[in-house]
Amino acid sequence: VQLQASGGGLVQAGGSLRLSCAASEGAFGTYTIGWFRQRPGEGRAPVASISRSGYDQRYADSVKGRFTISRDNTKKTVDLQMNNLTPEDTAVYSCAASPFGLAQATGTLPYDFWGPGTLVTVSS
Repeated sequence: VQLQASGGGLVQAGGSLRLSCAASEGAFGTYTIGWFRQRPGEGRAPVASISRSGYDQRYADSVKGRFTISRDNTKKTVDLQMNNLTPEDTAVYSCAASPFGLAQATGTLPYDFWGPGTLVTVSS
């Protein structure tokens, strides 16, 4: 499956952005999809992930209550709604697909397919 993230940009603290991850091919509905971010000088970290059906989600503690992940298997997209953004959310955001179920798809290793990232910059 090939993935492409979009929707990044510059926003003021307290603002919102909606990222979208689109798949161009492959059996999209058979993959757990995750959003990850990489801050300057840091490694890639999980942000949110969603089960194949979309029924279950998992969030990093730092984004709980502010970010919402959702998916539309018909459109082959997974969105990440980000609200109340802070400068600490500044990072390159990427989406990835894992053949494992949500419970097993922890960290970055279970994810086999990665798309190019999109930059999110939050100004103070």
